[in-house]
Amino acid sequence: MLLDLQATTKEAVIDEMINSLVDNGVVTDFDVFKAGIMAREAQTSTGLGDGIAMPHSKNAAVKEATVLFAKSNKGVDYESLDGQPTDLFFMIAAPEGANDTHLAALAELSKYLMQDGFAVRLRKVTSPDEVIAAFNTGEEEAQAEEAKKAQAVKEAASSDKPLIVAVTACTTGIAHTYMAEESLIKTGEEMGVNVRVETNGASGVGTPLTAEEISKAVGVIVAADKAVETARFDGKKLISKPVAAGIRQPQ
Repeated sequence: MLLDLQATTKEAVIDEMINSLVDNGVVTDFDVFKAGIMAREAQTSTGLGDGIAMPHSKNAAVKEATVLFAKSNKGVDYESLDGQPTDLFFMIAAPEGANDTHLAALAELSKYLMQDGFAVRLRKVTSPDEVIAAFNTGEEEAQAEEAKKAQAVKEAASSDKPLIVAVTACTTGIAHTYMAEESLIKTGEEMGVNVRVETNGASGVGTPLTAEEISKAVGVIVAADKAVETARFDGKKLISKPVAAGIRQPQ
């Protein structure tokens, strides 16, 4: 991990982090791995907003799946989706033959980063032990949140609260899919409605909506940057927005 990143530009951040992976024997060829990272950035910036970026690549130059955490004390213009400086970086390196290892890592990180206070804790760390402690706490909270969501699905079936069903989807990185899911559910709780989300990320459909849930729903939200199957929602009031709106404008 790099707790005092020196880079002051987006490409310098990428170079400094890749050099660390090379120095630690995770990446065997700087240029090959960087080409993969930059190709992903060319599709859309992995600067997600709120000071967080997740550059990632599944690449022939990677020996073993690794997530490298880096923190900038000053912040860097990373061409983030919200236009604000980025100070927390998670570079995900996965071997070329890995079975969507980097997507699974992105999904898990996304769940952590949607937790209240997780990013705040990371911004305060000054040692590797504190980083590990922050992630251990994040894992415990993520497990508790998953149990809470499973219970909420059961309760929604018999609840008198209005039910809204939603689909979240992004084209490549899975991060936005899960961040939108968390944001919609959290906002639904605040507004007194049940929100049931089907995730449709790069690794496929997760938690598919049932016909019973769709029938009961008073409305549908599609927060997606790629085509999703909507014929099943015929007759329902449907709002369709980019996945970023599901994160930043869930109301």
